[in-house]
Amino acid sequence: MFDFLARVGRVFLSFLGAAGRLALFALKALSHCLRPPFYPRLIARQLIDIGYYSLPVVGLTALFTGVVLALQTNTGFSRINAQGAVALVVVLSVTRELGPVIASLMVAGRIGAAMAAEIGTMRVTDQIDALSTLATNPFKYLVVPRLLAGTVAVPVLVLIADIIGVFGGFLVATYKLGFNPAGYLGQTADYLHADDVISGLIKAAVFGFIIALMGCYHGYHSRGGAEGVGTATTYSVVSASILILLFDSALTSVLF
Repeated sequence: MFDFLARVGRVFLSFLGAAGRLALFALKALSHCLRPPFYPRLIARQLIDIGYYSLPVVGLTALFTGVVLALQTNTGFSRINAQGAVALVVVLSVTRELGPVIASLMVAGRIGAAMAAEIGTMRVTDQIDALSTLATNPFKYLVVPRLLAGTVAVPVLVLIADIIGVFGGFLVATYKLGFNPAGYLGQTADYLHADDVISGLIKAAVFGFIIALMGCYHGYHSRGGAEGVGTATTYSVVSASILILLFDSALTSVLF
């Protein structure tokens, strides 16, 4: 019995230690985000990597999400003769929930892993120590551009994903389910409010920060050569995905 309690205690203390290290890393990174010097070229490069190069996968995911959502909603509502609410469900679900969450999860899988691998490789090959030797702050040079770019680029991606997702629902509703195009667009415009889009973009900014933070944190603290870099990459994607879902629940309860 005591051995079991001791194991539980060790796991709990290990979790608290990891949470504390992550919190200190985040606070240190935030403090550097507010102080010069800044590196505009690095920030622009990360914006392109996170935003532009993630557009294809985010766009395809959003399109098929809108298509499937419209099909499933129509199937369910047809049982109670409420097919007229398909446009409402599609636009609210995409802008409030599915757009931010699914786009962020896709970006986490693509960008979070890349960040952890890049910074982790620099750590195990002593390039980060070389930056310090050259009087360059590693946080300023490696972490801050990624955090700023992630916080800005992911909301832009989510806004595009919202448009594509709603368009996917419109396509399947008009060409497969027999909805009137003008009537469907009119219902979508009537049901959609600015708060729905803004709340999704707020979520996206938080998720973008989380993705960049977890990628930088696990890469920065990677150890043990190639195996350590691989482990950091895995932890980055898994932890970012879990935190995205956790913060999504918290933000939903706060915003709505």
